[in-house]
Amino acid sequence: MIKKQIIYILLLPLIMPVIIKAQTNKPATNYLNVTGPIVFENKSFRLNWSSHPSVNFYKQEYLTIGEDVNKYKMMLMLDVIAGETTPKNVVSSKIAEIKKMKEGNPMVNYEIIQNPKTGEYLLDFLLTANAADGTTSIVERNVYRYKTFTDKAGNKGVLLFAVSSRAYAKDVNNFLIALKANRKVLVNEVAQYQMPEINIK
Repeated sequence: MIKKQIIYILLLPLIMPVIIKAQTNKPATNYLNVTGPIVFENKSFRLNWSSHPSVNFYKQEYLTIGEDVNKYKMMLMLDVIAGETTPKNVVSSKIAEIKKMKEGNPMVNYEIIQNPKTGEYLLDFLLTANAADGTTSIVERNVYRYKTFTDKAGNKGVLLFAVSSRAYAKDVNNFLIALKANRKVLVNEVAQYQMPEINIK
């Protein structure tokens, strides 16, 4: 486990609306030239969806074979912000986004973990969405790891490696019980993971 300085931030509960992206049959573009599949927890994740919404921003999502993007159990994500920015700045923007969402949601509990030697950050947070009857229909746990990068072409910026896991309806309670008992396991796995090499097209 990496040595780190831990900062605990606890907010009022937050329910974040879960946004399901429309998927197409068009093959995803590997903008980051990542050699796949990506192996995590002895599972192979393949590129499922990608986006290049702005000149310096890239998003790629990975699922195991047979997973439904609208009801996945685990998804890997790679985001890149190219240019002169830092993990601290990107994390600050994400925290601001969560605080904004807080206004319409009752609870979030998240933790920021910083490695002062490398400048990396980990953001561990939990989101939920409710059904019409008020019961929790989706619980989503995310562990985001931010670090600086320089690719072979000299492009610089911040790379995000993220693991998102979900449970639905009747499985929510068991998911939360397991999370309470084993919350640090995924954090440590993400912290120690050999992040993929990227090269921006």
